[in-house]
Amino acid sequence: MTTPLLSPTKVTELLGVIIGTLVVWRCTGRYPLPFVKVGRRVMYRLNDVEAFIEGRIFEQTA
Repeated sequence: MTTPLLSPTKVTELLGVIIGTLVVWRCTGRYPLPFVKVGRRVMYRLNDVEAFIEGRIFEQTA
């Protein structure tokens, strides 16, 4: 079974960022959040977004 694809709008709601932030991340590769191109549309796999969130959990800042 394939993982659901999410729109950038849905991903911004989940991550609490704005669309422009996702654009910068895609263009610069600043954060490892894979995306899927469907024609001109950019989509995100739910599994990738969940893995990104899990990878950003920290106990301390140092």
